[in-house]
Amino acid sequence: MARNVLVTGGSGFIGSHLCEALVRRGDTVRALVHYNGRGGLGRLASVPSEIRNEIEVVSGDITDPYALRDVVSGRDVVFHLAALIAIPYSYLAPYSFFLTNTLGTVHVLQAARDEDVGRIVHVSTSECYGSAQTIPISEAHPLVAQSPYAASKIGADQAAGSFCRSFDLPVVIVRPFNTFGPRQSARAIIPTIITQALTDGTVRLGALDPTRDLTFVTDTAAGMIAAAEAPGVIGETINLGAGEHISIGDLAARIFDLLEQSGVHAHIEHDTDRVRPPGSEVERLCSDPSKARRLLGWEPEVSLTDGLSATIAAIRSDLDSYPRVGTYQR
Repeated sequence: MARNVLVTGGSGFIGSHLCEALVRRGDTVRALVHYNGRGGLGRLASVPSEIRNEIEVVSGDITDPYALRDVVSGRDVVFHLAALIAIPYSYLAPYSFFLTNTLGTVHVLQAARDEDVGRIVHVSTSECYGSAQTIPISEAHPLVAQSPYAASKIGADQAAGSFCRSFDLPVVIVRPFNTFGPRQSARAIIPTIITQALTDGTVRLGALDPTRDLTFVTDTAAGMIAAAEAPGVIGETINLGAGEHISIGDLAARIFDLLEQSGVHAHIEHDTDRVRPPGSEVERLCSDPSKARRLLGWEPEVSLTDGLSATIAAIRSDLDSYPRVGTYQR
């Protein structure tokens, strides 16, 4: 059944893929895009034009509670993705992260409550768990903030849960692990490995031992849509992950193998500037996806190798829009 939906953070990497998937399934989509003086569409600009033209783009800012009510009005479902996400920047500007990620989420929740929205899918992050104390990480794992970013997202999750319990707001929290795919910026690990390999041959990375659970972006978007539709999930927190983890070093080797098939050769150079502050590095992330399978009927469909191949092809086709030197910061 078609719905009227709002995607906050619709111009972002995951948000643009979610908007595209929602349009393709027949929903009427409104995307809240962070206002900027250039009037840019962010990653929505990369969505096929026939899909993009179906998306109502609204500029705004979730830190402004007065503007949000009009944006939320008339929506059956709100997917809340808008956030500051660059972990290294959170060390420099923690206030900005709490303002946007925590208080901004309160503004979205209050607007959804005022406008009687039918369901809110609040998007969390696996960074809330910190380094895994047990493998795999279930939703019962302790929340341990190892960066101001993670702390701000834990605060947002707690706000979402409190609105659900206090006001019967129909909230479900999804907690994606590491999402990758086309349109992701070079700030993230996979695009920075690919872009540096293609443009320089030397890939500068920080710590190589931490492990990550990687999910292709179309699968993450599908999990969010499932959370908006599934019965009996209000008040639940649900991991969206593959249930497998790979080290940064092994991930780079996997990408190098794929690139070598087309004659591109690269090597790793250790860069201490890309090492997180002591005590801040999340060493292991590996999800337990059993709850998502049970409650949402969801599991990833795109393999890591197929997802990496698709990402390499997308970056190759748009390489000029990426920095010539990798900017990944751990």
